[in-house]
This record gives sequence, C-alpha cells and structure tokens, in this order.
Amino acid sequence: MIPSDGTAELTRLRLNDKTAAHAAGERYFVTVSTSRPGSTPPGKPSNPPAASTMNTTTGSSTDSTAFTDLALIPPILEALRADGYERPTPIQAQSIPPALAKRDVLGIAQTGTGKTAAFALPIIQRLVTELRPGMKLPVGRKPKALVLAPTRELAAQIAESFASYGRHTPVRFAVIFGGVGQGPQVRAIQQGIDILVATPGRLIDLLQQRLVSLDEISFFVLDEADRMLDMGFIEPIRRISALLPRQRQTMLYSATMPKEIRHLADNLLRDPVTVTVTPVSSAVDRIDQKLFFVLKAQKTQLMIHLFHTLEMERVVIFTKTKHGADRLTRKLKAAGIGSEAIHGNKAQNQRVRALDAFRSGRSPVLVATDVAARGLDIDDVTHVINYDLPMEPEAATSRSDSC
Repeated sequence: MIPSDGTAELTRLRLNDKTAAHAAGERYFVTVSTSRPGSTPPGKPSNPPAASTMNTTTGSSTDSTAFTDLALIPPILEALRADGYERPTPIQAQSIPPALAKRDVLGIAQTGTGKTAAFALPIIQRLVTELRPGMKLPVGRKPKALVLAPTRELAAQIAESFASYGRHTPVRFAVIFGGVGQGPQVRAIQQGIDILVATPGRLIDLLQQRLVSLDEISFFVLDEADRMLDMGFIEPIRRISALLPRQRQTMLYSATMPKEIRHLADNLLRDPVTVTVTPVSSAVDRIDQKLFFVLKAQKTQLMIHLFHTLEMERVVIFTKTKHGADRLTRKLKAAGIGSEAIHGNKAQNQRVRALDAFRSGRSPVLVATDVAARGLDIDDVTHVINYDLPMEPEAATSRSDSC
C-alpha cells in the first residue's frame, strides 16, 4: 500500500519498488514538474541551425522594445493595447520587422513564446496596407494568406488570435480542420476570406473537392513544423506547397530543427532571416522536478496519492497512448478527482468541452497525449506529470513549456 503520511515516505517506497520492478524486468518512471513561483516561461530553442542570418537572444537588447517601435499600424496597436500587450516577446521583436520587410522568416522557439503574433501581426498589416483607400473587399474573394497548424486546437487558437489582432481591420479569416462537418467551413470560405488557417488533412480534402483555391496565396506559414513531422504531415505539406504561387512570403516556425525540417525549410524558404530565441533560463532553473520509480500496476495509485498530497490545483498529465489517457481518466474520476481527456480520437466538440472545463477550473486534471496538447497555451498550471515518459528529451521540455 502507498503510505499517506507525506512524500518523503512515498519516495522511499518508490525506491523500494524500483528494486522489485528491476528484478521483475519491469522498470517504470513517473516524473512530476512544478513551476516555481514567479517564474516566467521563456522561449527555448533546440538544435539551432549551424548558420543563420539573424541570431537573437532574450537579453536586454529587446527588453526596452515596445510594439510602438515596430512600425505597426494604429488599428493593430489599438487591439494590442486593448488586450494589455505593450512589449513584444523576443521572437516577436525579432520576427516582425523582417516579416514587414517581405523577408522569409525561419523562427526557432518553443511553444508559449508568442510565435503566433510574430507572424499574425505582419500578415494583417500587409493585407491592410495593400488595400486602396475606400476599396471594398469583394464577396467570394480568395484567401491571400495560408497558415498550417498540426492540430485542431492549435488551428483554433491561431484563428482566435487573428480575430483579436485584426478586429479593427476589414481582414476576414476562416479556420478549417477535421473532426467536424465541413459545411460551415466551406460556406465561410465561399463568402470570401483573406486568411485561411487549416490543418493539412482537412485542407487536402477540400482541395480535392475543389472547394478552396490557393491560387492567390501571398503569405504561407508553417507553425509547429517539428510536430508536423512527428504526425506524418511532411508529404501533405509538400503537396500543398506545390500548389502555391512561387512568388510568396514564407514563414516557418519550429521548436526544434531536426534534419527533415531543415531540408523542408531549405526547399520552402528563400534567403530567410533566421530568428533563434535563446532561453532566459533552463527548465531546471524554473521548475522543480521529481522522479518516482514505480511498478506499472501502481502508477495510477501513485497519481491519486500525489494529487491529495502535493496540493495540486491544476494538473496536466501526459500519456503515451489515447487508450491510456482514457483509462487513466476513468480511474481518476472513480477516485473522485475531476478529470478530462484530450486526444486525437475525441470528437472536436468533446475536445473543446474538455479544454473549457480545465481552463475554467471545473476539472482540475487534463490527461493528454503529446499530439493533442502540442501548441496549447494553458495558464496557471501548477503541475505537469509525465505518466509515460516521452521518447525524446526535447518532448519533455515541450510538455512543461506548453503549460
């Protein structure tokens, strides 16, 4: 049995279990990460390119920069002020000027560093400034900007950002992804849009049905490119990019730069400005981490004990599989712990309800797979638990930094 008188005794039990598990040929780990008070999530690059046109850091060179210093138009500045934004993050301060200057951009920064605004603000501005005074945008116009995201949730968040930043402009957008009926999405496109935010699968479906045209795309953005690679979207991306006009501006953002993404960037980008955000501090500096050795059969019991012992207020638990996420969620609920699961097998309305319940505090625990959680920007998370350890060390960092 797991003792109930504190984590010190619990840790000793886990170490004893380690011996038993090793003897039985079963060795499992659970890690718990806790944000330290007052810590600020920085951008964190991994495997930056060997050569770049522009390398930036999160040092004092951008500390005094304000959005008003970036030559943004008044409607965008008004929207930013209304949302309480005065100073850009390093990725924004270093990406926006070259993007406004029509340069291709390669951005290397972790989730949560403000990448969306880094490409959204320049796109909105350039679309607005290219309009003639008094010009009315035609109904049924084709999109000028295409943004690809790996997951439904990230696509929806990007669309919300465009809506917020561009609310004082005539720019219109649509977001399309799978898991829901395509009817409303098609009607939004047919009414005329300037920006299309999409997941690759649904976009290819509509292209094959000839329900969307990419003939007039001037801006192409790939967000979370390394996650696209993990999800098998590289070939669909190549198919989509082959349909785009050759004369366009391309921006690619990725948390890491594996060989396949480097090759993709070399094929898509022309003389890009490379912006690499160096972290203010490492994850170790900002997060208290604990490792527990535990028998597989006792992992759920350990979760329940930790929840009651460590005063967990808002917890994200990562599992390796979709079925594992559902199974853990059922067991936590049976123990009286409000939990919701989010993964690729969930319908879109189920995923939205789960995120809403977690963000509102109705459910203190969100159980997620890496694919479903990548790109989510969730505030005030007190604990991140790796119920199953990821295959790559970088994924563990992304798990903590996304929350």
